[in-house]
Amino acid sequence: MTLKLFVGNLSWSTTDASLREAFESYGVVTEAKIIFDRETGKSRGFGFVTFESLEDGAEALESLNGVQLDGMAIRVSEAQERKREGRRGPVRQERRPRKENYPEPEVITRRVSRNRQ
Repeated sequence: MTLKLFVGNLSWSTTDASLREAFESYGVVTEAKIIFDRETGKSRGFGFVTFESLEDGAEALESLNGVQLDGMAIRVSEAQERKREGRRGPVRQERRPRKENYPEPEVITRRVSRNRQ
């Protein structure tokens, strides 16, 4: 089973290769990725490292949290699942049942008197 780590407070000069190199001494790294801003193309100052085994990832988390990398003290923690958000805000977790699952509405009929005076 794999373990994905969040690495924060990265220097703008840190690359995917240098991030991988820093973590590879603790085990097999399957992915090391720095997140970049879409508009400017600059690093957003954080990235993710995925380890092949839980034990190696846990050891790296304990050992590298607070260590200097490219002149910055990095923060390492276990990555959290990202909340999905749409263009109109957060996606609701609980959705209404489909229309066919609603009970059939009762039809109410009324007699309308046409004899008005």
